[in-house]
Amino acid sequence: MVGGLSAAARSGLQPLHRWSVSPAEAREIQERMRSRVRIVRLRRRVRTVAGADIAIGRRPGRVYAAIAVFSYPELELLEARTQRRGLPFPYVPGLLSFREAPAILALFRRLRTRPDVLICDGHGLAHPRRLGLASHVGVWLNMPTVGCAKSLLVGEHEPVGAERGSRTPLLLDGESSGAVLRTRAGVKPVYVSPGHLMDTVTACDIVLNCCTKYRLPEPIRAAHQLAGDLSRRQA
Repeated sequence: MVGGLSAAARSGLQPLHRWSVSPAEAREIQERMRSRVRIVRLRRRVRTVAGADIAIGRRPGRVYAAIAVFSYPELELLEARTQRRGLPFPYVPGLLSFREAPAILALFRRLRTRPDVLICDGHGLAHPRRLGLASHVGVWLNMPTVGCAKSLLVGEHEPVGAERGSRTPLLLDGESSGAVLRTRAGVKPVYVSPGHLMDTVTACDIVLNCCTKYRLPEPIRAAHQLAGDLSRRQA
């Protein structure tokens, strides 16, 4: 065992906790799991990057998940998976991972290609309890993850430059929790935070390199479209 986890747990095959919990229990789980998050420099070469996203359909109690795997830095689509599942948790601010992570984890296990990095449409360390969706999923799968969100959840930052690639630290309680990154000149920035086994500089570099013509990185855009298409087909 390493870090108190068995090999099965580290691979994401063994549950780390129950998902059917109350909001109070969910917050307690986040407080416990935050100590497992490791913000470290990513030293391995990245050859594949995946994006994960969720769509909530019109039918009550349904969630539609998608994961798209791309080569990196070429950004060629290698694999795409979608899945419909029951929605296990209501919408509660700060508890997004309990609503979305079960579907992402279940779909991840169906991938033929295990990506080097997973980008989640959500936050990582930039979270009230330092365990956003990207961190929660990263700890569960024991793999490098990045949170890339369209809006600010918590923290403060200085104005970010208008040019592509401009970034400024995102501070939470006076400590760095990520960065505000401009991926297109003159377009609203995104909020990037390391999830697990990742550092802020590398997370920003990966997100920026995955952005071509659009504000969001291609793996997230592809997953978003796939999940949305599935939800519309099954509405």
